[in-house]
Amino acid sequence: MDFKDYYKILGVNKNASIDEIKKAFRSLAVKYHPDRNKGKDAENKFKEISEAYEVLSDPEKRKKYDNLGSSWNSFRRTGGNTQDFDWSEWFSSRPDSGRRKSKGFGNFGDMFESGNVSDFFKNIFGEGFSQNTGFRQTPKKGTDTIIDIDITLAEAFSGTQRILEIDEQKIDLKIKPGVSDGQILKITGKGSTGKHGGITGDLIIKIHIKPHNKVERKGDDLYIEVPVDLYKAILGGTSKLKTFGATINLKLPAGTQNGALLKLKNQGMPKYNNPAERGDLYAKILINIPTNLSPEEKELFEKLKSIRK
Repeated sequence: MDFKDYYKILGVNKNASIDEIKKAFRSLAVKYHPDRNKGKDAENKFKEISEAYEVLSDPEKRKKYDNLGSSWNSFRRTGGNTQDFDWSEWFSSRPDSGRRKSKGFGNFGDMFESGNVSDFFKNIFGEGFSQNTGFRQTPKKGTDTIIDIDITLAEAFSGTQRILEIDEQKIDLKIKPGVSDGQILKITGKGSTGKHGGITGDLIIKIHIKPHNKVERKGDDLYIEVPVDLYKAILGGTSKLKTFGATINLKLPAGTQNGALLKLKNQGMPKYNNPAERGDLYAKILINIPTNLSPEEKELFEKLKSIRK
């Protein structure tokens, strides 16, 4: 009988925590589960990692296994071979434990019958799997995978997409126009694999919108500061305003005051559930006061001042 290195099988070190062991098992189970992987050796590999997890996730089994490993390594260091090692002192006193069939793996429910575990496992731990890892427990939905995604305000306006890689799966995430900062998106069945044959968890995505240096968003409305010259503010006119959607002509009535808030209907953010509708755009007018006036200009302003009196 050969010694099985369960730590190596799961790809963890001997000081690995239970969380690290669970994470390693979950990752490998997703990769090799026969329902997903139709490769020639996938089923055997899945049995092997499940057997390793059964031992290393059970404190009692792990302690016995670690003690056996220390004894085995010491024996090998002194030049001993497999045939001469006294396995009998490590044999399980409950060889018939766990002979019930494992459930919760679809068509692979018989995978963990006593005939399907390794000789090493049968001799050291009995013939079947214990209740510890829950292979005969009620199916449980996998945990949700939660990620955060940063996008710009322009991307929130137009809609965007991201290619995500979750557990070696590529997911094409399409974000609709009008998404809000902090909004939660969910993709069903793209989280962690369920336990005991349970359904896969969901992928939960939290959207974060980066602040814009010129545009502020409030709900579906947008606010922007628009600098205009003094003469246009006094006499009225048109100022070109570039928005996310297009460039529009902002009409300024004569006598527009500094700080005035002009409303442009339906020029704000698209509404998330109905992108054909949009919020409003508010343009805050900032009047540029001319500087470095020439003597002639000063004279004209003085004249205008006297006329206004």
